[in-house]
Amino acid sequence: MRYTLRQLQVFLAIAHQQNVSKAAVQLNLSQSAASSALKELEQQFDLQLFDRIGKRLQLNEQGRLIRPKAERLLAEAVELEQALSEQADTSNLRVGATLTIGNYLAVNIMAEMMRQQPDAHINLEVANTSTISQKVLNYDLDIGLIEGELQNTDLEVTPWRDDELAVFCSPEHPLVKKVLANRRITDKDLLAVNWILREAGSGTQQTFERAMHGILPNLKIVHELQHTEAIKRAVEANLGIGCLSEITLKEEFERGTLVRLPVPQRNFKRSFYFIIHNQKFQSAGIHKWISLCKSS
Repeated sequence: MRYTLRQLQVFLAIAHQQNVSKAAVQLNLSQSAASSALKELEQQFDLQLFDRIGKRLQLNEQGRLIRPKAERLLAEAVELEQALSEQADTSNLRVGATLTIGNYLAVNIMAEMMRQQPDAHINLEVANTSTISQKVLNYDLDIGLIEGELQNTDLEVTPWRDDELAVFCSPEHPLVKKVLANRRITDKDLLAVNWILREAGSGTQQTFERAMHGILPNLKIVHELQHTEAIKRAVEANLGIGCLSEITLKEEFERGTLVRLPVPQRNFKRSFYFIIHNQKFQSAGIHKWISLCKSS
């Protein structure tokens, strides 16, 4: 065999860091050792994997072609090493989740996985749909849990569970009187109020925009915030009405600090999804995570 796993590790670390020094630190190597490993790999096959731009190394077309195959091979090597060490159940997993899923579902799933596999090491990153999908595409995450729909041929997108957004306001908002009087909330009502919503790039915003088709350009959107809790607090302060996953609002609805506004003429249903790079080796840890998600 004309290459080593160490050479592939160095290649992938440089592809991620775009810098030899940073890749060396990541792998606990000297800079010269990392540089030599990459040089030997390229010379053995008479090819160049990176374009040199100053101190930055950027994958070229050959490098981009090799990268997913190297990722898969190293992941399988780690799996084999765990099996040989009789530690096949030990999982080192990098999970990305959108804010709704990360804050209200994923933490409990992570706790259950670590209860079943005490040696598991799980890193959970919470961000919006566009950020999580980009990190899965770049192999920075092993699996993503998202609430927005994606069209990307490099990603395997699998439905997980159903969800629904809820329109809500503070108990002092004038629309509450219509709800108590069993009067219908109309599109005219929706156009007359101020809205506090999630930011562009979030799955929640994507679903909201689809649901409000036809009237969206005329809505009075006064704030777009990145955090669910910030939106809830702003709505509680009667600064406007909001629209979030009903999962995030359960406690506030039960306490009466927020009131759900029924809007049956608008469809707020959606799905949560698993996303994995379609050339990613799916380890036992990934399969275990998916199984726990489905049973949660």
